Amino acid sequence: MNVLFFGIAKDIVGSSQITFSDELKQLNSVADLKAQLIRSYPEFSRLTSIAVAVNSEYAEDDVFLTVDDEIAIIPPVSGG
Repeated sequence: MNVLFFGIAKDIVGSSQITFSDELKQLNSVADLKAQLIRSYPEFSRLTSIAVAVNSEYAEDDVFLTVDDEIAIIPPVSGG
């Protein structure tokens, strides 16, 4: 499962992309992925919201994940 990170999420992880392999058995849904990110990178818990896209479509927490999914983690953005 390939996970792409943007904005502050990229800064938190220290990379624009990671691949989950061993954790995959525990990552059944978007909610599971968010929980794993917070366990691995506690600073994620400070973000007010995180949008998740699965295969280029925004996904709710109950969307199931597969090994072939491409996931994007999109942090909140502010503009001016």
